[in-house]
Amino acid sequence: MSNFPPKKFTKPRPDAPRLLAYDIISEVNQRNGYSNLLLPQALSSSTLDERDRAFTTELVYGTLRMQGLYDYIFTQISDRPWGEVDDDIVDLARMGAHQIFTMRTPMHAAVSATVDVARKKLGESKGSFINALMRKASAQELDIWLQPVRAMKDDVARLAIEHSHPEWIVSAYLDLLKNVAAVEAELISNNKPAAPTLVAWPGASTQADLVSLGAVATQYSQYGARFDGAPGSLELIRHRKAGVQDEGSQLVAEIFSKASADSKITLDLCAGPGGKAALLAHIAQEVGHDFVANEISEPRAKLVKNVIGKFGVIVGDGREIASLGRSYDAILADVPCTGLGALRRRPEVRWRRTIKDLAPLLQLQIELADAAISVLDPGGIFGYATCSPHFAETTGQVKQILKKHPELVLVDISDLLPENLENAMRDGALSLWGSRHNTDSMFLAIFKKAN
Repeated sequence: MSNFPPKKFTKPRPDAPRLLAYDIISEVNQRNGYSNLLLPQALSSSTLDERDRAFTTELVYGTLRMQGLYDYIFTQISDRPWGEVDDDIVDLARMGAHQIFTMRTPMHAAVSATVDVARKKLGESKGSFINALMRKASAQELDIWLQPVRAMKDDVARLAIEHSHPEWIVSAYLDLLKNVAAVEAELISNNKPAAPTLVAWPGASTQADLVSLGAVATQYSQYGARFDGAPGSLELIRHRKAGVQDEGSQLVAEIFSKASADSKITLDLCAGPGGKAALLAHIAQEVGHDFVANEISEPRAKLVKNVIGKFGVIVGDGREIASLGRSYDAILADVPCTGLGALRRRPEVRWRRTIKDLAPLLQLQIELADAAISVLDPGGIFGYATCSPHFAETTGQVKQILKKHPELVLVDISDLLPENLENAMRDGALSLWGSRHNTDSMFLAIFKKAN
């Protein structure tokens, strides 16, 4: 495998897909860019054909997911401490490793093409270093590199390296699932690309409309459909009659709507980019209820307004919602969180978040819940949601909310779940898992305020 001809210093001719992939990976890792925003923008303005677009997509997302594993390999073979190697070299080495070990790119092509990118972008000296790293890495199959890892007695350390997750996330899963095999299944699920999921907005489109366009109906949500193509190519998406939303998020909105079916006015306290707000608003309009969204960011509030029709958007800090002097009989707070439930869609989040992020997020979550409850009418429904399965952000917060607010009771939502949705409850709340449900790992607890 390692018998390559000597590298001749001809003029480098890196190919466009790898150059684009490297630019995005370095923007994400070195300048805190977001791959789910950068990559679609870059592809839409490129002249790449469909095959090259698919190659670039897998190279970007896959490298970002698996870079922890590749760093382990390069730590064994680099003649410099890997933590001291230039970020540019590190990112390119990871990109080359992903082609070799995961994408099954022909070995010589993976090495020479990666070196060409290095020579073009970083210069001949760094290109030579990348060449040496690639040759050493490709000298053994991945299974050989992983033999010492698989012999580790520490399950957390072993799973963290093999499945490319920080140890603190593996530990958090183990605390909840109590089973190493279940944790490993979740880590594997996080490393599988998630196909786009469409959502039909009631009154504007139906699930059947999406299916007629070639999508496949979702297993649990009555509004969703999985689609292999580019969502932006569909008229329903372009004309804002349907959207793109993970099935887990659709279920949160659907179950919350069922729980608050008797409500007259619903508030989405943390509307974000508007996914749940759009579905909630369309459901509300269909049954003749009122709806309002709140979003702290002015640009995102405009995005929300674009998809909720006639209803209003408040721009402000959700913690200060009481200052408006209004009350609501149904409030959903999809609070800011670590985002550990969406790692398959946002691969860099696993490396960007640390355990130190947890404490300030927990404080913010409770402050938002307190604010929501303060403007909730007697007899009203409060939904607390996160895109994280972490105990502290989910079950731990439910216990805290009930302790602080004896006027609330936890609503049993088991009868509100789709009939075929199994193993999706934890301590009376919805708890989805990627490995079980093929959704983001969403959490939803619903409370009712005493009359």
